[in-house]
Parts: sequence; structure tokens; C-alpha cells
Amino acid sequence: MVFFDEAKIHVKAGDGGNGIVAFRREKFVPFGGPCGGNGGRGGHIFLVADAGLNTLIAFKRRQHFRAERGMHGGGKNKQGRNGQDLRIPVPVGTVVRDAETGELLADLVADGQEVIVAHAGKGGRGNAVFATPTNQAPRFAEKGEPGEERWLRLELKLIADVGIVGLPNAGKSTLLSVVSAARPKIADYPFTTLTPNLGVVEIDNHTFVLADIPGLIEGAHAGAGLGHQFLRHIERTRLIIHLLDGASANPLVDFEVVNRELELYSPRLAAKPQIVVLNKLDLPEAQAAWPRVQAAMNRQGLPVLAISAVTGQGVPELLRRIVNLLAELPELEPFAVPSLRSGLRLRAGVDEEPIPVLRQADDANIFEIERAGPQFFRVHSPRLERLARITDWDNDEAVARFQRVSQAMGVDEALAKAGASLGDTVAIGEVVELEWQ
Repeated sequence: MVFFDEAKIHVKAGDGGNGIVAFRREKFVPFGGPCGGNGGRGGHIFLVADAGLNTLIAFKRRQHFRAERGMHGGGKNKQGRNGQDLRIPVPVGTVVRDAETGELLADLVADGQEVIVAHAGKGGRGNAVFATPTNQAPRFAEKGEPGEERWLRLELKLIADVGIVGLPNAGKSTLLSVVSAARPKIADYPFTTLTPNLGVVEIDNHTFVLADIPGLIEGAHAGAGLGHQFLRHIERTRLIIHLLDGASANPLVDFEVVNRELELYSPRLAAKPQIVVLNKLDLPEAQAAWPRVQAAMNRQGLPVLAISAVTGQGVPELLRRIVNLLAELPELEPFAVPSLRSGLRLRAGVDEEPIPVLRQADDANIFEIERAGPQFFRVHSPRLERLARITDWDNDEAVARFQRVSQAMGVDEALAKAGASLGDTVAIGEVVELEWQ
């Protein structure tokens, strides 16, 4: 079995439907007014945490997801239908990042939790909206906005109260199988466990989730062995059982090796509470090592126990100690997630730094002008870029409206101050290029 805990997918929200140009054509109404309806919005794309899933293998077969676009408006002020939202199920414990920037977008830790990862485009407005006392028959409408699209990186981090760590063959899978109904693959050779295993433990009317994490080796923090593939799965645990192999030549050296890997991978992970457990107490080597291990852990102020996972010796005491510690520890909290709507990223100019011009108090009218090359200027403005996307550039009235908005915002005046002259190219973001007139 292969455990799929990473995936990369592309999501494309639905485009908005176009508004239309239409006029009333009724008997005995010779000069019917505009009645073009608005387009519907496209469909959003959601990721939804589903407790019935435990792997990201579904995304090996399908990587591209597209929501439905909104329908176009109709005559007689008919509103276009909204596109259907697309909900994509993912396992509980999925962390979502922007694949290009690495920005953390969501951390889905509860069944049914959902988040929008691609926002739908708004529907364009029909010509009926633009009728005014001075322009009673507008002959233009807006196009629908394009929906957001992006590549996402999904990482599954198992949600467990307690994680068992240790070098290969310390007996982690054996302990999990003894205390829960989990049935991990067990054999006497390194890296028997190639996938994390979860089990629910019940003792004295208390339950907790225990995760068996595949064995660590030196260099795991840098990806050696199973490295990064599995270290992430103990980031969520509230408590760590550090299992030592009682048959090892030096369990204390093993203890230092594993702790060093945890520290190098994540100081936050290394700071989690630990219970140190010497396993295989049924063997003479473990019995001989126990006083030395116990004394070393006492000096470090760490709780330490000795057990035999095979015979069950000391296991009930270990489980009760875990229950008591969990009662004192805070509940799991999701990773801090910033706003999904990331800010505008400006591209640096070719020969000069961007020239900030005319920053308005109203956030909607903030813009920035960049000299992007000889006789080439680029205007960065969320409002103007949105308007450029929904403008029908083949319609003279729609183009005139764009020019009026640009002038009202002060963009034309700012371009002149920045040195734009007749015939220069002015780009509106990455949306459209125009000739300065």
C-alpha cells in the first residue's frame, strides 16, 4: 500500500455570465427602453474536510477542477442563472497552500469544515442598469468577470492526540496494535512501516487517538529515509511518546538522534511534551539498560517508563499516564491562516523602480504607475483592472465608459505627469494594452 499524503491540483472557478444589450419590442411601444438582463455569477470552488477520507490518492487520478460558469443575461431583464459551486472533498487534516507562493490558505481540521479556494467571477451587468436621464438607450453591457484560477498544494497531516516516534524497530507498530484495534504491518526489519497508522485507544472510559509514525533516521529532517514524508504527521499531536529500543546497543544515543532530527525539522515540534518509554523490557538487554535510561531522563526532568509491548508489561500504566497528561494539555488548534484574498503583487519595472502616483484615500481608487520600458507604462489598479476585464472593447460606448472612469480616478493626469506621450503604450495590469491618446 502507498500512502498518498501530498497532491498538487489546479482549480478554476466559473466565469461570470455576460450582461446583454436588449430593448423592449412590444406592440404599441415604439420607443421601448433598455431591458438587457445581468449575467449570473460563476461557481465558487470549495475544499471540504471529509472524515470518511484518509488519503489524497483521488488527486493522483484527477488534477484539474473547473466550476460551472454563470449563464448570460436575457431580454426582458432576465437574470442569468448562477453557476453551480464545486465542492471537492479532502481528508480531515489537510493543509492547503498556494503552489506558486507557498502561502498558507487553509487548515481543515474538522469534519465538514470548508473553505473557498477559488472565487467565482461576477456576472456582467446588462444595458438596463446603465440607463440614465441623459442616456436613456445605452447600447453597451458588461462581460462577466473571469473566475479565479490557481495551482494548490495539498498536504495531509494526520490528526492524532499522541504520536509515537523512535528509530526503526523500536516497536512502535507493535505497541499500537496492542493498545488499539489498528493492525499495522509488523516484521523484524527496518522500515516495515511505510505508512502512518492511526488507532483509537480506550482505557478507564477515556479515549484518545494514537499515531504510529514510521521510524526516523539521521538526516530525516533533510528528507533522508522517509524524512519529510512523515515528520509532518506529528506536527499536530499534543503529546509525543518517544519509544526507545531496549535491545539497542545504546538507547540514550538513539534518544539524542531522534530529538536532534525533531529539532532540526521544527523547533515547535521538538518543544512538544514527551513521555520517554523504554520498550522490550522482556529482554535482558533492556532490563540492564533501564536503570541508566531512567537516571538520564530524571536528570532532564522527563517522565520515563519501561514497558514490553509484546507481553503487555507496563502498558496500562503508560496509557493512564497519557490520559492524565492529555487532560492538562490544550486542544488542537489549526495553523494560523491569513486572508484567502492575497494582495496585488506588482512586477518590477525594466529600468526603473515603480513610480507611485496619486494614492487616493479611498482604497478602491488606489493605483500605481510603473514605467515598464521605453514608451511603455503599466497601470496597477484593482478597480481599473476589473473594469478592463468586463469591458467589451469592440463596443465604442463601453470603451468610452472605461475612459470616463479612468479620467475620474485621475489616472490620465497621473500618466501625463509620469511622462506618457501620444502613441505610447499603456497596459492596464496584465489585462489589456492601449494606445495613449
